[in-house]
Amino acid sequence: MAYVISVNLGVRRETEASEVGVTGIDKRPVAEPVYVQDPGPRDTGLGSGLTGDVVCDRRHHGGDIQAVYAYAREDLDWWSGELGRELPGGCFGENLTTSGIDLTGALMGERWRVGDELLLEVTDPRIPCGTFAAWMAEQGWVKTFTRTARPGAYLRVLSPGTIRAGDPIEVVHRPDDGVTMGEAFRAVTLEPALLTRLLTADGVTEGFRDKARRRLTG
Repeated sequence: MAYVISVNLGVRRETEASEVGVTGIDKRPVAEPVYVQDPGPRDTGLGSGLTGDVVCDRRHHGGDIQAVYAYAREDLDWWSGELGRELPGGCFGENLTTSGIDLTGALMGERWRVGDELLLEVTDPRIPCGTFAAWMAEQGWVKTFTRTARPGAYLRVLSPGTIRAGDPIEVVHRPDDGVTMGEAFRAVTLEPALLTRLLTADGVTEGFRDKARRRLTG
């Protein structure tokens, strides 16, 4: 069964890696229930979809398309073996640490029922940035993360609700002609031959289609 291992909220930290000088990438598991809603557009909205979470650089992070970020415990365990250190839930800046669901194989436009109320839709893969690299403090982290192509998944909120650790995750819809998180990530990083799929596949966000068009015409 797929379920939420932990719900993680950000702690505001100073950093030289972000243009705003602070970051909310340091996310910690919380025991209490958390209300999740559509945060509104990037720049003008709440930032994160999770009440109590911190998004500092709202120009580049958060907003309705990136309301929630999920990363699989299975992938964190794989990285623990590669890096030789423990990686607690939330350490990749994820809001939801999951178990039993293949996030690299999740489709753009796939929908999840989480707990009793919350309905989420998979949107975009996470593209690593300088803030993530500084937080991980691993030499060549952006290149390493990119080569591995285990990006996790951003999600938008279709129906708000309260969630907590232990809530089940049910996949209630998958597009017929979808693109996985792994394929979309590889298309805009190291495998441009995959870009044309993003122009026609079901469930691809307009922002990601635009990214693909720019790469193809640039």
